[in-house]
This record gives sequence, structure tokens and C-alpha cells, in this order.
Amino acid sequence: MTSIEWDEKTFTKFAYLSDPRTRKNLVAYVLTKANLESNKYENTIVIENLEDGSRKFIEDASMPRISPDGKKIAFMRFNEEKKTAQIWVADLKTLSAKKVLEAKNIRSIEWNQDSRRLLAVGFKRREDEDFIFEDDVPAWFDNMGFFDGEKTTFWVIDTEGEEVIEQFEKPRFSSGIWHGDSIVVSVPHRDVIPRYFKYWDIYLWKDGEEEKLFEKVSFYAIDSDGERILLYGKPEKKYVSEHDKIYIYDGEVKGILDDIDREVAQAKIRNGKVYFTLFEEGSVNLYLWDGEVREIAKGKHWIMGFDADERLIYLKETATRPAELYLWDGEERQLTDYNGLIFKKLKTFEPRHFRFKSIDLELDGWYIKPEIKEGEKAPVIVFVHGGPKGMYGYYFKYEMQLMASKGYYIVYVNPRGSNGYSEDFALRVLERTGLEDFQDILNGIEEFLRLEPQADRERIGITGISYGGYMTNWALTQSDLFKAGISENGISYWLTSYAFSDIGLWFDKEVIGDNPLENENYRKLSPLFYAKNVKAPLLLIHSLEDYRCPLDQSLMFYHVLKDLGKEVYIAIFKKGAHGHSIRGSPRHRMKRYKLFMEFFERKLKKYEEGFDVEKILKEEKK
Repeated sequence: MTSIEWDEKTFTKFAYLSDPRTRKNLVAYVLTKANLESNKYENTIVIENLEDGSRKFIEDASMPRISPDGKKIAFMRFNEEKKTAQIWVADLKTLSAKKVLEAKNIRSIEWNQDSRRLLAVGFKRREDEDFIFEDDVPAWFDNMGFFDGEKTTFWVIDTEGEEVIEQFEKPRFSSGIWHGDSIVVSVPHRDVIPRYFKYWDIYLWKDGEEEKLFEKVSFYAIDSDGERILLYGKPEKKYVSEHDKIYIYDGEVKGILDDIDREVAQAKIRNGKVYFTLFEEGSVNLYLWDGEVREIAKGKHWIMGFDADERLIYLKETATRPAELYLWDGEERQLTDYNGLIFKKLKTFEPRHFRFKSIDLELDGWYIKPEIKEGEKAPVIVFVHGGPKGMYGYYFKYEMQLMASKGYYIVYVNPRGSNGYSEDFALRVLERTGLEDFQDILNGIEEFLRLEPQADRERIGITGISYGGYMTNWALTQSDLFKAGISENGISYWLTSYAFSDIGLWFDKEVIGDNPLENENYRKLSPLFYAKNVKAPLLLIHSLEDYRCPLDQSLMFYHVLKDLGKEVYIAIFKKGAHGHSIRGSPRHRMKRYKLFMEFFERKLKKYEEGFDVEKILKEEKK
């Protein structure tokens, strides 16, 4: 069988599954393919009948929602010409469809139990053609742009009469779910400076009347089975970085996972049973609670999404395979294999797990060994995850497989501050970012080098995005171990991050410390002020529309390093938010992968001076 090689375009060969939904004997999900020619992602809703095995398809559609009676499906389409979102409803027998709502922005849709009404949640802005006006903070938000007086809008749609029968507005970042014939609305609690994602007010809204259920709590409503409301978060948080748990509200709040010191990723309630996923030591596992916690899918994988009705379905991803759809009815059964034939032709590399001691903790690390001849040595790339409350482990990361196929060792660890462990472990990095957590990374590298004598200590590169970009900047200012770095959408100066970032007014004050204008941490923990220490060549990659770690962070570092005569380069992608590495357009992603490969190739293998991007672009056009 002809083999396929890893390169900057290989990602377009994969099928990506998302948003699984099930009702009765039906399953629906979104199948996405990246098209380089059109430079678009092509989304198709796939509807499978689990009884007869038949399939139906709805092209150019996303957000599938099967009605409770199993007769209809609602979905969303984006109108490119009008730049509007449209909600459609189709008969599941014929797939004949009609449009029931068109609005500028829609974030969610949900059926009422009557299988007739839809709740749509979106937002409205002033949309003046000449200026933006704001009297709230932040003025912008990543992947959302400038708020411009944004209000969350709720529409109740009669899909039979094709009319909006109720409509109301709440402050931005509000959310809503059906609870019987009422709507549970979670609204960010108003302080002088709103602490989004920390405090909420929760209301029960019906026919224009509302009842306040909770005020200034640290959880919000995420699901309901008509009798009980499922709450996500905590009754009260001191830190946003604390672990989120789940609670059932049926007149009183009941914690169902109080004894499990791990963070919940997703959760749903069905007839009093709660299905949920947990971050656990590099895995994301799926459980059921029906009075006690029961394992459903636990192992070396990430559960990327799930749904439950008469059956339980979930998307499972591993370190060597993108997500496929599975069904659980007492035992696991794989339903899809979209990528199976591709991976028969494409070599993948299984990570090796190791444990190591760092200061006062035992930590998890992994490495991937490339194909290497006996007696030879190979260069190393160290990856650092985002966060700091991110987590590495058993999921499919394209860049790792790509670079392993090119002959690099890949090393990654979960330093203190990572998710998947105790809450105390997650909070240890607060106000100490770059200190013990960086030492954890260094200690993990030392243990890896002890385990793999063929790894070349003299050719170690480091890379990461967001917090990983910050740590790459930090590493090159604090250690001579690294011979090259690629920092993506990272932080170089915490003070301007606090003032400029969409979440800086609360997140940076938690991670770095209060009183930013006076707190020495904002200088002490910023790579910018140690720029003179940098010896290794550095490539900074940033996206212009990143409001989480804005462009100033890389641009400042670039200018200062240049002024000091250091070898540094910057690639600024003209579009793309903070998550541009996986959500950028197909050609955007392809060029980023190419830059990534070529920079490490020239600095860790060929030892070349300079970085001729013109040559790379010419090669790409051939």
C-alpha cells in the first residue's frame, strides 16, 4: 500500500468530528474537512439511524439539534453574502427544510420538550459604521471582537408558525437553557469591574416574568431535565483557577462530586442521571452518576464531546488518532472510522509516559521517539501547553506527530499549575508563574535525557502557544539549554497584558498578583526585562486578531531583541484569534506548519544563519 508522508498539508486529509447529538434511535454530528483550494472548512451534518444503519447528510450546516420526538432536526447555516446566521428546521424523513430565524449572531439553539419551540441565544451590537462606543470592560474579547454595547439576545421560536413569539435581552455573556416551559438565565454578576466567569446571578424566566434563584454565585446553569437544573462551577470561588464541579438543583443545591478532586470538563443531566467528563492525569474520561459514580470510558484518551438519550454516544481521541464516534450500551462500540484508511498509510508515533521528581512533586511527562539509527543522535523539541491550567496527555496534536516524523524527539510534561490533578496542584503557580513551573519543565527534560541517551542535549528547541509562548520566551531568557525557540501568541510583559488583554483585569491579577501598577511581579516575571540574556534564535508567531494575548506582547519582545542585536524573527498572521493555530483558515494553518518545520530544520539540523522566508514562500507556490 502506498504510504503518505507527514507535511504541512497532511491535516487536510483527516476528517474531524464534532458536536455529537442523539435522540431515540438517531445520532447526528458535524463532519468537517479542510479544503485548501477554497480555503474553507466544509461542514456536513451526518444523521445516522442506529437501527437500520442508514445515513442522511445536510451540507453546509452545523449545530445539529434533533427534536425530542425524533421527527425533526434544527441546524445552523451561515449566509456568506449577508454575513448572517440562519436557523433551519428539517423533517427527518424527507430532509425538506425551512428557515425559521435569521440574525446577525447566534451562539446556541435548543429544543423545548414539546418538539415545537426552539430557544436561540445570540447577541446584538450597535453596529455603527463609523465608531465603536463602550462604557464597560473589557472593550473587546477574543474571537468576538469589540463588544460595542453588546447585549445577549434570547429568542423563543415557534417552528410551526415560523414566528418569534418571545424575545428579551440580558447583559453580555449571559446564557440560557430550557427548564420545562421556563428558561434558566445565567447573568454575569455586576460589580464595579465585572469578574466574568467568577460570579453569576441566576434567574428563572417565563412569559416575561422572572424569579431570582441565586445571586453572586460561582456556578451557572448548563443543563436541565425538566425537573432538576445542572450547575457548573462552585457555590463560591476565590480564584477562577479553582476546579469546576457539578451540582444538582431541585430546590436545594446538591454537590455530587465533592469528594473527587479533579475538574469537570463537560456534563449533562438526563432523567436524574448525570453524565460528565473529568480531566485526569493526561486523560479526559467519561463517567455516569446515578447516586454513585460509575466509569464508562476511562483510559489513555480524551473524550471530546458526548450526548445521552436512550443511548450514550461520545467522541474519543487518542495521541495517534483524531476523534471518532463511539456508542456505549454496557460496552463500547465504535460507530465511525473516517480516518482508518488514511492512518493505514500514515505512520504515527505512540508517546511514552514517564514520571519524574521535581522539587517537592512527582510529575507526569511524555516523549515521542523518532525513527533513529543505532549510534546516532536526534534533536529534541520541548512543547509547553497553554493555560497555565492546560493539560498535555493522550490527545492528537498534529505538530508533535509532524515533527516526530521529521526525526525529532518530542518532549512534553504537565508542570504544576496544569489541569488533571488536585486543585492545590493547579493553584501552586499563582503569583509564581515562571518559577517552580519552569523548574518542573527543566527537571522533566533532564529525566527524559537520562532515559534517552540518543537525544542530543546540544540540539534542544522549545515551543508553545499562549502560556506555552510565555514559557518559551521565559526559557530563552533564563536558560542556555535551548538552542532555538518558537513562541506563539505568548506574553512578554505582564503589565501591558493586564491592561490590554480581554481577561487581564481579572486573570492576570490572579496569576501574577494584585496591584499591577505597584506589584514587582509584573516586571520580575516578564521575559521582556531579561531580553539581554537571549542567546538562541527565536521565531515569534502571532495573529493580529488575538485579544487574549494581544500582538503587543510579541511585537515588543521582537523590537527589544532586535535592538539588542539578537537573532529574532516575527511572523504576524493578518487574521485569526488566539486559537488561530487550530481555527485559522486551511491555508493559514498550512503556512504556519511550514514556518514551524522550516525554522527548527534550519536551527536544530542545518545550523543555518538567518531565516529566508522568501525561499519558503516560493517553495510553497510550486
